[in-house]
Amino acid sequence: MLQHVLLERDIYASEEHKMMRKMIQDFIKNEILDQTDEWEKNGMVSRNIWERAGELGLLCIDIPEQYGGSGLDFSFSALFIEEMAKEGVNGPGFSLHSDIVAPYLLKYGTEAQKKKYLPKMATGQLITSLGMTEPNCGSDLQAIKTTAVDKGDYYLVNGQKTFITNGYMSDMSIVAVKTNVGTDKEGVSLLIMESTFIGFEKGVPFKKIGMKAQDTCELFFDNVKVPKENLLGEEGLGFKIMMTELARERLTVALTAIGGAEGAIEKTIAYTSTRTAFKQPIANFQNTQFKLAECATQLQVHQAFLDRCTRLLSNHKLTAESASIAKYSATEMHGKVVDECLQLFGGYGYMWDYPIARMYADNRVARIYAGTNEIMKLLIARGLFKELFQEMKAKRNT
Repeated sequence: MLQHVLLERDIYASEEHKMMRKMIQDFIKNEILDQTDEWEKNGMVSRNIWERAGELGLLCIDIPEQYGGSGLDFSFSALFIEEMAKEGVNGPGFSLHSDIVAPYLLKYGTEAQKKKYLPKMATGQLITSLGMTEPNCGSDLQAIKTTAVDKGDYYLVNGQKTFITNGYMSDMSIVAVKTNVGTDKEGVSLLIMESTFIGFEKGVPFKKIGMKAQDTCELFFDNVKVPKENLLGEEGLGFKIMMTELARERLTVALTAIGGAEGAIEKTIAYTSTRTAFKQPIANFQNTQFKLAECATQLQVHQAFLDRCTRLLSNHKLTAESASIAKYSATEMHGKVVDECLQLFGGYGYMWDYPIARMYADNRVARIYAGTNEIMKLLIARGLFKELFQEMKAKRNT
């Protein structure tokens, strides 16, 4: 419906993108939407939906074919993210698995690690998560307390992670740990930890305001022995790797925001065109028209910038500052759009049976995870004053 208002987006205009869009829409309609209530009650999705996504080639879309992926560019992943968000799908954590964990392995993993994990990730037989956040450590990743002590041919890991997407269902997690604690080589490292390792335990999925079908839990490590060959990248370079890869994670959050905003507007146009008040459709009222005009304008402005960011990421040129701008602005826009749309639904908008209610609850966390929006503004400001900060740092060191 919005196609009548919005310009066609070149980034998804190819025949391949159109075929992919149709397949994704059919997948969501036929295999996801009817299961939402059951998934929300269980606090997690079924494993077979992961395997079905793998059969359709919707997992690890931009991973090379030699490792089981589809070998397409990131724009196809972006399309999948947006289409899921348009329908308010909050269950399977496909994007974290395919767009965050898989690139970590592809870029920093050994050949043996890539061959062991990526093909199974692409089929959905292996579900993954990312263990960064701790109970007393959110945005300050250098302050993590989970430790990995070098024991010769293995690391001994102790600690805890929290708010882990896919955590309860995951078969493998890339976990940030402190290595060489108390020495001049102390730093953050990344370990590939399988859920079958002795001492690796999972907490019960959290009960959340929204995203109810997506399992989110704590991970506990009690003297877990992790083989040395499960070190991802070099020891002590984990923080640098995480900072490099956060740009992609933040872009995926922004893409979810513009997809969600588009879906909210479409559903509100449909509702206000049929719902009547004072003997006429609500859409006839100027207030309704103006509110939706404002929402559509903000959406299209953000779509243009996100398309630019998607192209930059596909060419490995997306900066941390641009990703932060995208994440901050798109999620703020999404929150305002969904709030306006829910208002136009009136009392029905507050009922859980209506998709707009789920969208309202689900979108709130986007301003928190992948770095709070306050942190995004800090990163943007650092980019603006980069030279000044460099001068100040140089003076402190002299």
